[in-house]
Amino acid sequence: MSVKSSVVTSILDQLSALGHKKVVYCSDPDTGLKAIIAIHDTTLGPALGGTRMWNYATETEALEDVLRLSRSMTYKAAITGLNLGGGKAVIIGDSRKGKSEAMMRSFGRFIKNLNGEFITAEDVGTTTKDMEYISMETTHVTGVPESIGGMGDPSPTTAKGIFLGMKACVKEVFGTDMMAGRSVVVQGIGNVGEHLVELLRKENVEVFISDINEERLHQVARKYKAKPVEADKIFGLDVDIYAPCALGATVNDKTIPKMKFAIIAGSANNQLADEQVHGALLLEKNILFAPDYLINAGGLINCYSELTGYGKKRTMQLTENIYDATRNVIKLSKADNIPTILAANRIVEQRIIDIKKIKSSY
Repeated sequence: MSVKSSVVTSILDQLSALGHKKVVYCSDPDTGLKAIIAIHDTTLGPALGGTRMWNYATETEALEDVLRLSRSMTYKAAITGLNLGGGKAVIIGDSRKGKSEAMMRSFGRFIKNLNGEFITAEDVGTTTKDMEYISMETTHVTGVPESIGGMGDPSPTTAKGIFLGMKACVKEVFGTDMMAGRSVVVQGIGNVGEHLVELLRKENVEVFISDINEERLHQVARKYKAKPVEADKIFGLDVDIYAPCALGATVNDKTIPKMKFAIIAGSANNQLADEQVHGALLLEKNILFAPDYLINAGGLINCYSELTGYGKKRTMQLTENIYDATRNVIKLSKADNIPTILAANRIVEQRIIDIKKIKSSY
């Protein structure tokens, strides 16, 4: 077997293993565009997912990321009751200096050629302005600026969903969902993290924060009277809740033994390094994990509202459903004595099976 054919086989094996429907490679030397679009499942509707721009070390790393993230989008849409499938896109490059209007519009043309099977939105490394450029070439984009009819920045809605999922967990562990007097450490204070800090402080929660950007860390600490913490000190803190709002896989073999938290609830994607292994370890240690793809679905709900023409009131109603959905996951987890991530997966997979019975794929 040639090297080229073995690479193709490897990609197809990955698609099969994760249940993906389609992967599209996008290349435009004239604009410098190198991108991958992954469509995981379209049983419930067109695949919606953000476009992430990241300076991946290799194309293999980019492919692994887009496959993992697109699967999460399927689960995120399904568990929140949205009629959407799951997809994701990654652009390989440095978002701080490698972007241009021409590149984003070229990417928009690739999306247009998918005829509505994939709809994108902003993500890490992309902005509402980038979505505006994409919208010049295709209608299959959300998260465009409010000034041209979009819903704008989804961060506040995402943070609200995290807060509600957190409250649902607090209700389970402490018998009341009142947040006053609780303590939370927020890891990562980007747009979502800062909005979450604001919501928590308004409820008189003691908040610790950590971020790799020292200047921003101290700025946010002063603004909200939060307590800055060094990154390597997080997992030794004796606080009620750990809210990972930056990179994934921070819940792993090394960190779990150090944890004194009662709850893990944050916005980062794929927080468990291994769903099976680390979900079971958290259950054994009696740490309640709020499935990330459920409680961080506010941003997706914001995009869905833009697609359907819902106003902000309806968007907030849909976001508030995250509280009850989290309670349902906890209930199933307790009834079957399984990790919450597996309980959430079971609910998702059953919904997809049920809907598949009454409609063909998108």
